[in-house]
Amino acid sequence: MSALAQVAGRGARLGMPVAPALAALVLALWAVAVAAPGLLVAADPDATDVVAALRPPGGAHPFGTDELGRDVLSRVVHGARLSLTIGFGATALGVAGGLLLGLLAASGGRRLDQLVMRVQDVLLAFPELLLALLVVTVVGSGTGNVLVAIGVAAVPTYARLVRGQALTVIRSGYVEAAAALGVRRPLVVVRHVLPNVAGPLLVLATIGTGTTVISGSALSFLGLGAAPPAAEWGAMLSDGREFLATAWWTATFPGLAIVSVVLSVTVLGRHLQGRSTRGEGRP
Repeated sequence: MSALAQVAGRGARLGMPVAPALAALVLALWAVAVAAPGLLVAADPDATDVVAALRPPGGAHPFGTDELGRDVLSRVVHGARLSLTIGFGATALGVAGGLLLGLLAASGGRRLDQLVMRVQDVLLAFPELLLALLVVTVVGSGTGNVLVAIGVAAVPTYARLVRGQALTVIRSGYVEAAAALGVRRPLVVVRHVLPNVAGPLLVLATIGTGTTVISGSALSFLGLGAAPPAAEWGAMLSDGREFLATAWWTATFPGLAIVSVVLSVTVLGRHLQGRSTRGEGRP
């Protein structure tokens, strides 16, 4: 707790409130878990020990063991790689697709705008998780397919934001003047539109990452993600639900891991959103 307080104090001195500073610290710890889980835990996440099955937290197993005697702490730490790869990868895919379609709709003329946005409106009529389920049904299960499915489901939200921001810039006086002087449309988009779209898109992507992490865990919970015995938070929740009455820790700690990531990215996203709003309000 003292270490967290020190980090929060340093963040406050740098102009960042306590909550975003703590959120950044939590995400940094999970980044270490993704890049080098061996720095945080030494136990093999897939090593079984039937004799030690369902031991409560304590001693050699701070988070206890699961029904096969595997160390829950090690599986939670190693599971960050799969879970966060799905969440952040799907967000990156959704942002890239939304950016491309949004810019295409805004700069491609009225007919193309109508065509692209009507398709996005149809897709927006479905909840993201349901749309991701439909995509997984078509392309099949697996970590990569789940990532693609969630990313595709997130595209319409980003496309609508990018289109709205891009149209505002394209209709501004200095962009119309540049077009009148013969500056080509692709150059106008790169030089003037993209910089103005990037800020709001980053804020929405930060907040949206929490949704993609939850969606990825939900699909894995349903058995559509990583195949056993891979450590993944949603799959661990699914396995642990059978033992909630006798071994609460098997599901609680993976659930807390998901909550910590979702809360952290949401807090950071709201912080960025507040800063962006205050910046726009300045004269």
